[in-house]
Amino acid sequence: MFEDQPQAEIETLMKSDSEFRHLFQQHKKLDKKVMDAELGILPIDAATLAQMKRDKLVAKERLLEIYARKA
Repeated sequence: MFEDQPQAEIETLMKSDSEFRHLFQQHKKLDKKVMDAELGILPIDAATLAQMKRDKLVAKERLLEIYARKA
C-alpha cells in the first residue's frame, strides 16, 4: 500500500498523524494475517477471514482519505 507515493510523504504522515500511524500499522497487521490465512498458515474460519478483509478495507479507505487531505 502506498508503493506509488513518495516514501518521505508517508514517513512524514506517520510521524505527524497518530491516526494515520495507527491505521497504517493495523492495515499492515491485517494484511499479514489475511495472507497467512489464505496460504493456510493461519487456521481461521471463513467468517473471521471475511471480517478481517472488511476491517482491512475500512482501514485502507480511511488511510487514503487522510493521505488525500494532507497531500
